[in-house]
Amino acid sequence: MKHILIPTNFSSNSWNALEYAVNLFTNEQCIFYILHVDELSNSDIQGNSLLVMTRPNRITAKEKLQVVLKKISSLYANQLHQFIALEEYGNLIDHIKKTVESKKIDIIVMGTKGATGLKTSFLGTNTGNVITKVVCNVLVIPENAIAKAPNKVAFPTDFNLFYTYPILNSITEILEISNAKLDVIHVTQTKPNFSNSQLINQAYLNDYLKELFIDNHSFNHILGKNVRDSILDYITENKIEMLTMVAKNLNLFQQIFFNNSVEELSHQTSVPLFVMHE
Repeated sequence: MKHILIPTNFSSNSWNALEYAVNLFTNEQCIFYILHVDELSNSDIQGNSLLVMTRPNRITAKEKLQVVLKKISSLYANQLHQFIALEEYGNLIDHIKKTVESKKIDIIVMGTKGATGLKTSFLGTNTGNVITKVVCNVLVIPENAIAKAPNKVAFPTDFNLFYTYPILNSITEILEISNAKLDVIHVTQTKPNFSNSQLINQAYLNDYLKELFIDNHSFNHILGKNVRDSILDYITENKIEMLTMVAKNLNLFQQIFFNNSVEELSHQTSVPLFVMHE
């Protein structure tokens, strides 16, 4: 059984993330935890007095969560899926960390405002903080993403990391759930000149994929002056529907998401990003 955490602020982006997750895992037995973390000032408790303040005209977060649960249940009735609402007050990241541990979460699914929003999030907003501070796989859903399983998944890599079991298992699960084809992408400015460790890591990954997905994967070496531009062009030209990366590969993350040479990344706004943790 999958345990999936979906933080929500009741925005359309949060709903898109929930909808995408329900469709992606439609054939999997899952418990979806819908978590809303509000500010302490909205908890109806003043300081340490534990004095409950009545606000009869305010719609509570608990009521909003119930509305979300009813909506998703009516639109996507599925006997394999169970939905549980969680309401907390305080720091979002702290509560996500606690929930990941207490509920044994397998994956966090979050919404964002496309590529521009994703770029901003890495500078300190909620999605970026979850990716960098919570040790759990994260699936980021842009606002324009189509709620369906991907047909093609891209995996940009520089082959500098050894692919541990948790990483390979995460890739395997996404490919098996979606029945998607995996495109492994490596971008260099000149003809590849791999170190010994890079050659070993590439061969290990290739052997693993050949054993499990012999007809559903490919290795693609691309010559390009800019890593991010080359990857985004590849996504567009090859109709990639999900991008997956290893969180530990900070160097490649920086090249893709912190390069200021591209002002707008509109052609990436519909592609979900799957970030894998070890």
